[in-house]
Amino acid sequence: MRFLSARRRHRAARPLLLVLALFLMGVVYAGFAPAGKSSADTAMTQQVKEGQQLFAVGCASCHGLQGEGGSQGPSLVGVGAAAVDFQVSTGRMPMAHPGAQAPRKPNSYTPEETAKLAAFVAQLGEGPPIPRPEQYSPSGLSEEEIAKGGELFRTNCSACHNYAGLGGALPNGKYAPTLEGVDNKHIYEALRTGPQQMPVFSTEALPDEDVRAIIGYLNELHEQPNHGGMNFGGLGPVAEGFWAWIAGIGGLVAFAVWIASKGARAK
Repeated sequence: MRFLSARRRHRAARPLLLVLALFLMGVVYAGFAPAGKSSADTAMTQQVKEGQQLFAVGCASCHGLQGEGGSQGPSLVGVGAAAVDFQVSTGRMPMAHPGAQAPRKPNSYTPEETAKLAAFVAQLGEGPPIPRPEQYSPSGLSEEEIAKGGELFRTNCSACHNYAGLGGALPNGKYAPTLEGVDNKHIYEALRTGPQQMPVFSTEALPDEDVRAIIGYLNELHEQPNHGGMNFGGLGPVAEGFWAWIAGIGGLVAFAVWIASKGARAK
């Protein structure tokens, strides 16, 4: 009888030992597992929640509570955080009055609130993220790279923004805004997200190195001093020749007509 009792205790001990071993492994894992990812996920979740609250107040009336779009605004699913950062940081959104185009104006959100809105929209669908400084900073570019940036700008951008980046008119009451004084990050975001009627330039079409070269060209171009005179919107010799024809030759013709009329009166 004692032998049977000891054998039963031995059989019951095995499951207990297994449970005890699993418990000890869980304690050891919890003690040594990194806690940074968990805290980061919690902070990100909190940022998304606060961004959703801001979105519901300032954006949902046009874009829907979940960014699905509506009669007044397009869907934001898949536009990415970069599009939100560009539109909100430049004051284009929220749009006070619907129109042909959202103009740049003072930003109504703080950088922290803009980041929260971007985090909320980013989780609606995959899209371009907010760029890092090394992706758009032109520091360290050589003169050859800046010259290449000028060629790329004239090929891809000057048809709308003109060769000096000072903007121009487009059909249906729209326009290409001036790029003078625009933050480098916003130029990068505009190329990657294609705001309004602007096309999207993916990393396959324009790698980050080319975008940096374009930004470097614009910075150098707009830092050139104006030694006087009128630049005619940066339109180049066409505008200058037109002005010379109207003001110069037109003035000479008017003067000749005036002289002729004086001579006719003298007779």
